[in-house]
Amino acid sequence: MKLEDFDYLSRLLKERSGLVVTKDKVYLLETRLTPVARRHGLKDLDELVQTLRANRSDKLLIDVTEAMTTNESLFFRDTRPFDLFKASVLPGLMQARAGQRKLRIWSAACSSGQEPYSLAILLKENQAQLSGWRFDIVATDLSKEIVAKAKSGLYTQFEVQRGLPIQLLVKYFKQTGDKWQIDAGLRSMVQYGEFNLLTHPRSLGQFDVIFCRNVLIYFDQPTKRQVLDGLADVLTKDGVLYLGGAETVLGVTERFKPIPGLRGLYQRSDGEAAVKAA
Repeated sequence: MKLEDFDYLSRLLKERSGLVVTKDKVYLLETRLTPVARRHGLKDLDELVQTLRANRSDKLLIDVTEAMTTNESLFFRDTRPFDLFKASVLPGLMQARAGQRKLRIWSAACSSGQEPYSLAILLKENQAQLSGWRFDIVATDLSKEIVAKAKSGLYTQFEVQRGLPIQLLVKYFKQTGDKWQIDAGLRSMVQYGEFNLLTHPRSLGQFDVIFCRNVLIYFDQPTKRQVLDGLADVLTKDGVLYLGGAETVLGVTERFKPIPGLRGLYQRSDGEAAVKAA
């Protein structure tokens, strides 16, 4: 790939999604964008870049962005965040919201839906203790294609084997051909939509819990700060922010601080989380 083509594509992706592609990731551009070029009847990446320069068609732009920003996910990823949700986050926030009996959860950059569906399963498994409560799970992603896949709740054998205990697969999924589809009741618990994290999230409303895991690692410092400041604006003062294991707010923004004893969980700096270590 020519250097000027790499520079053009990296600027384009940064502008549209916040994704930072460094020169050591040229192979990733070639691997993911060559199929996009062929799908659009273009010979190679050189022709793809020429076409983008000459005419930024929406369809080609969307396909290029989605090819580079779609990341894999799995059910109950890393396990511990979900254990903490059940043992500390849920009890703390339910105590704080005893009057309203309602919690709003946002799965930002939800990919193909494994994270929000894992939360829905966890809530369903504990429904006896949650009787009378309303839980709104909002799940968003930049990719139209990946949001459609998440909504369908259809997964391959390989996907359901990753992180999902066999008893939950049998209980909440039905085999459809060579795929597995999650229960319609669980699908109805999640509200999906397209959303770009470079946009301020005020239109989504306020949330008690925000999952934004393994997303910031793809951004540069100014973009991380922009995204985190937007999340702070829509997180309740006593709410909880989840980040990935390799991510932190330290040195990025002063709007959040870690919750003591709960690794990977953060609270607003101007508030006090309703959640404590169990």
